[in-house]
Amino acid sequence: METKNYKRLPYGNSDFKNIVTSNYAYVDKTRYIELLERESNRNQFFIRPRKFGKSLFFMTLSYYYDLREAENFDKLFGDLYIGKHPTPERNSYAVMKFDFSGLDTSSEEEFKKSFSSNVESTVSNFLLLYKSVFQNAEIYARQIDEEKPGIIALQKVFAAAEQDNVKLFFIIDEYDHFANDLIAMGNRLGKNLYKTMVAANGIVRDFYERIKMAAKSSIVSRTFITGVSPVMLDDLTSGYNIATMFTLNPKYNEMMGFTQKEVEWLMTETGVDRNLINVDMEAYYNGYLFHKDGQDRVYNPTMILYFFSQIVEFGKPPENIIDLNLKTDYGRLRNLLQNGNNRETLIQIVKEDGIVSVITEKFSADMMNDDDYFVSLLFYMGLLTIREPYLNKLRLEIPNYSIRTLYWEYIMRLSRENSPEMTIQSRHLNNVITAMAMEGDLQQFIRYISENAFSKLSDYDLQRFDEKYIQILLLAYLFMSKLYVPMSEYETVPGRVDIFLQRHPLLPQVRYEWLLELKYCKASATEAEIAAKREQGMEQLKTYVHSHRMEGRTDLKAAVIVFIGKDRFEIN
Repeated sequence: METKNYKRLPYGNSDFKNIVTSNYAYVDKTRYIELLERESNRNQFFIRPRKFGKSLFFMTLSYYYDLREAENFDKLFGDLYIGKHPTPERNSYAVMKFDFSGLDTSSEEEFKKSFSSNVESTVSNFLLLYKSVFQNAEIYARQIDEEKPGIIALQKVFAAAEQDNVKLFFIIDEYDHFANDLIAMGNRLGKNLYKTMVAANGIVRDFYERIKMAAKSSIVSRTFITGVSPVMLDDLTSGYNIATMFTLNPKYNEMMGFTQKEVEWLMTETGVDRNLINVDMEAYYNGYLFHKDGQDRVYNPTMILYFFSQIVEFGKPPENIIDLNLKTDYGRLRNLLQNGNNRETLIQIVKEDGIVSVITEKFSADMMNDDDYFVSLLFYMGLLTIREPYLNKLRLEIPNYSIRTLYWEYIMRLSRENSPEMTIQSRHLNNVITAMAMEGDLQQFIRYISENAFSKLSDYDLQRFDEKYIQILLLAYLFMSKLYVPMSEYETVPGRVDIFLQRHPLLPQVRYEWLLELKYCKASATEAEIAAKREQGMEQLKTYVHSHRMEGRTDLKAAVIVFIGKDRFEIN
């Protein structure tokens, strides 16, 4: 029997040409090229969360439209949708790609230099790449090198294109990557540096105004801009007001991210052993919907490729359910949580596993402290997604388990910042959770949390101390141990238990899983009130234990924990 030649997983690879020519699996999204080309506005704007496949898609666009790649068309696209359905504009542009990630935002002056240098080097490289297309390309490139003109270098490209009647396609990736850094730097310096650079007559606005003028005069025939949020586009105001935003258009809902069908195809093509997948991939990585009428929910592609790559390379699921590269990208949210209203909104979202709001298509950085705009930003960042319509608004939810754990970490960080006396002794914490896992001893863990966390909470945190807040902090501590995959509001049918501690898929030797029902009484509660909470919890727990999912399990333990005030508890 012939052995199947499996394709390689393109984890961390966004080079389209390398993927399709080096035996990598390419999830075909090229039908969207046809749709985008048919749009009436040639200046297009589309955003998605980080690590969602934007760079690969725009590299695909680049190779498809690049006139230098015409002779490679069949080699690159012959097996793909767009190769079988080519459009009129294929291979008809000189494509210039800008990437504004990694700029120096250490000071105002360094940012200006970094931005200018980025534009200048991009233009110089572009002219040299297309020296066979533009008759004076080398002259223009030499002039740039001699004059050091910064963003004025764009004029050399416009002049060359006009002189030789060449159509230009500008692709701008990570257009907003530096925005949060500028806002934070301005706060440190006591001035609105972001507005100076972007919204006023600063260097960023100047860059986009030059592109807009070239587009209006048809020197730049197409533009495609991408990033994570629409904030900067709005702040550019008249500096760049010619683009149509397709982010929330339902027909582009699945343009980035993997549908369930695409995930199945990817597994087949790359030889991922389904028998080694002992976790709920949909619960961990799926759930994104970018329009209420979108056809399918999509997986975060980086999450899926990370998960599959670990299985293919090591023959087992990863120890860390979440790709650590993803976690660092969401660290930028910290700057937004300096505002008290935003922190309260974040806590509300975690407590309720979502929020009802509207999604605003465009808003200014000045508005990010308003609830609706902050919630919209969380949506664009991939920290919230659409669950369902609700009256004239949307019910938004946390997309999946991976993102939920990021919220737990944020809440933990906020609590520790507000309550410096809270401590995490990693070895001690691991020991008490190990006692839960191997000996069925819950008492040690709850005592540890009571003494090292709850009793140390500041007055600020005590204002929101209730069953939900307790649940969030417990989940954050439990997740840190890596012995369990802690699940909140786990559906036992009937009912939902507050916390289900599921053994980590790589640790079958963990002896006990747990059902935990949480109750809270104020410190001033009477014995009768405490008893009522206890009895309520016991009745609920009885239902969960005897549900069809849990009935008769000898490896399952269950408990009702009643917290009284911030430093007392009882376990039943």
